[in-house]
Amino acid sequence: MDKKSTFNEKKTRVIICLWLVFNHKSVNQVYFKRGPVKDRGWNINCSGGSMDANVTEVDNGWTFLKVMDTGWSTTILLVPCAVVLTAGLLHVYSLVSGLLSKSCVRNKVLLVSDALSALGKECASIFHKGGARLILCGKSWEKLRELSDDLLDTSDPSLTFPPKLVLLDFGDTESLPEAISEIMECYGCLDVLILNSSMKLKAPAHTLSLEMDKLLMDNNYFGPVTLAKGVLPSMMSRRSGHLLVVNSIQGKLAVPFRTSYAASKHAVQAFFDCLRSEVAESGVSVSTINVTFISSHTSGKQKDTATKSFWSYLYTKKPLGVSPREAASEVAKTLSNKRKEVLMAPSLPKVVLYARSFFPNFFFAVMAAGVKDATNTKM
Repeated sequence: MDKKSTFNEKKTRVIICLWLVFNHKSVNQVYFKRGPVKDRGWNINCSGGSMDANVTEVDNGWTFLKVMDTGWSTTILLVPCAVVLTAGLLHVYSLVSGLLSKSCVRNKVLLVSDALSALGKECASIFHKGGARLILCGKSWEKLRELSDDLLDTSDPSLTFPPKLVLLDFGDTESLPEAISEIMECYGCLDVLILNSSMKLKAPAHTLSLEMDKLLMDNNYFGPVTLAKGVLPSMMSRRSGHLLVVNSIQGKLAVPFRTSYAASKHAVQAFFDCLRSEVAESGVSVSTINVTFISSHTSGKQKDTATKSFWSYLYTKKPLGVSPREAASEVAKTLSNKRKEVLMAPSLPKVVLYARSFFPNFFFAVMAAGVKDATNTKM
């Protein structure tokens, strides 16, 4: 094929492409046969916006326009298929993860330190249906009985175990040795300990008495630590066990008006971070889940967020909190995959946490400005 015929063939293809575009014709209607232009028998008439193309349809080889059309069609079809396939795989993965998280506690002895809280009730429901041998703890015997009856009424007796109930009050440190003995007598051992008890307090530091500080430390630090120390020897001797602490993000981040509360959360975070390394060789796992807030309810009037300052969004429950069901699902996943540390927080608290680590002076300035803003608002 000489250069002139090649040039003419390219020019003819361009003309046909333009004609097809302006006349909204499908490129599938036109086929090009390999070979010189003069052998194709084309009769092209571009006058008056019309065009006749007498071409021979062939069975062998793909033509220039045919390849273009097929490529675009394939791409358009593959994109939604890939999206649907990815969504399906993610859904299957979530289902499998949920089944594995429930099956990982089957026939295991599991204790919830505060089963009467919103998170404790969700954990009790999930793990009871998962076949765990539950030990439910709380400060009120009547409420524990109600919770136990509700679990038994909504489950299959052939697949579940009736929960054991133990009175437990971390604020009363003198009663803890007796409670630990009662816990160990339930099944003779303990596989999983979930420490979700917490006492919250918000007040300026100079207004808090020393007795209130001690009570806060008893509930948030000395109580959970005493219970963990009481069950650790059994776990270490069996070379099996899992300690899971549901802690606040203020165990990593201190904010104004939470001096004693943040101190207790920092203390319990540091204790179990150190304990994790100590008991790793004994086959005992230690996990911590840090959350912003666990919303105890979803109803109620919400304040107008338009008048809130940037600083106030760090502490409000509604925008940054997690639901009890979400937290309980994360607890189940953590028990399954044995992650050492989990941070359940939206983007803003995470950014603040990183700012505290890398830009401390900026963080302190923002916190101070927040206190000043809150004071001016009250005045």
